Amino acid sequence: MATEQSVDLVDDETVGWFTKAVLIAALTAALAQISIPLPGTLPPFSLQPFGMFFAGLVLGPLWGGLALLLYLLVGIAGAPVFSNANAGLGYVIAGQGTGGFLVGFLVGAVVAGAIAHRGTTPRPVADLSVPVQVVALAAAVAVVYAIGVPWLSMVTGLPLARAATVMAPYVPLDLLKLGIAVAVVQGGYLASR
Repeated sequence: MATEQSVDLVDDETVGWFTKAVLIAALTAALAQISIPLPGTLPPFSLQPFGMFFAGLVLGPLWGGLALLLYLLVGIAGAPVFSNANAGLGYVIAGQGTGGFLVGFLVGAVVAGAIAHRGTTPRPVADLSVPVQVVALAAAVAVVYAIGVPWLSMVTGLPLARAATVMAPYVPLDLLKLGIAVAVVQGGYLASR
């Protein structure tokens, strides 16, 4: 009598983290559609940063980075997942000058995850103190602006100082989003404790 044995090529834990990364990527795409176009060359106000925040805090640097990488790749491939249903490599590179912020979200998720989880392996969210979460997300916001503002300057031709001035009103809004993200994660709405 022959017996069959199944061999798992990928363990259940890996499948679980990958599934969560895909869900965060999809959540980021959905949140990007909640955006308000602003006049002139101003980038739209959107809820995309929540995707970066949740990716870093819930998934850590590797899986959180993967979530935002998936989001970027799907958008570059042509799916209208960026704010105001934009898509494509051209939008990321030149578009409205906001491609640097999209790349910044990816790097920001990695930075936030590395600071919050103090390593590459995700820890339970309940083990992350609120001050550590705040520092991690503030660092992510700083990374987003450090990449996004020079990119905006280069694409639009604005002097760097002018591009920074244009983006300055967005900082308090991003800090408000940061506080809301910490509250959502602390409330256990995205992960089981």
